[in-house]
Amino acid sequence: MVERFFFTKPGDSNLQESDSITLLSGPPSCGKTSLLFQFAINSASRCRSGNSKVVFICSRRRLDTRPPYLSQGIDPGSDIFQRIKMKYIDEGDDEGIKKYFAAFHLNDTLPAAVIVDDFGDFFDERSCQERYGNPRGRDLALVRTLALCHNAIIHANKKGPCKLLLSDTRHGDSPRSLFIYKRWIPTIFTVKGDGSGSFRLQYNNYPGNGCSNRTRIAKYSVAFQYLFLEGITEEGDER
Repeated sequence: MVERFFFTKPGDSNLQESDSITLLSGPPSCGKTSLLFQFAINSASRCRSGNSKVVFICSRRRLDTRPPYLSQGIDPGSDIFQRIKMKYIDEGDDEGIKKYFAAFHLNDTLPAAVIVDDFGDFFDERSCQERYGNPRGRDLALVRTLALCHNAIIHANKKGPCKLLLSDTRHGDSPRSLFIYKRWIPTIFTVKGDGSGSFRLQYNNYPGNGCSNRTRIAKYSVAFQYLFLEGITEEGDER
């Protein structure tokens, strides 16, 4: 499944269908936005209908400050970008995220994929605590929003394939709200630095998720304004 985050050709037989809802977690400045945008390009290129689109939700300020890098071989003038619709929501505005998914079923045409960059940053600690009158207000807001996301994607998949991909910035060994994410998201990928300036992307083998004993790991780098895939290897479970 790691192939979905890198440049692939339409109809590539190596691509595997992932679960409907996926989380990409990684440290700051590891190229998460670039990986998400490549996922968007791949999803748009695989749309079965010419009317299908991919929605990319993010903070405009953050995107302007750190635009995504494209993979080598992608034409910036390609018509495929016309199928990627940007939706800007301010950082800390979790209500904006909730409103979008609450009205998801009202769309005349449902997207092939919805991608939310830095999902966790839309939930401001203080404002969530004040809104719910609870010190764990951020957790409550996160749960309610993920429940809406889950219901929206389940509804969409009754009509046709629709993926939801979220990213979250990790400042430790695991996402801050991992116990919440695991309740709603069956597929979690993690990014880790390898100490040489490159990064390793892999499906995270959390206990009890029923995954295979073997996992594919993508090694990549983000430099010279490109997202560069260095190689994909398969490793066994060392436990």
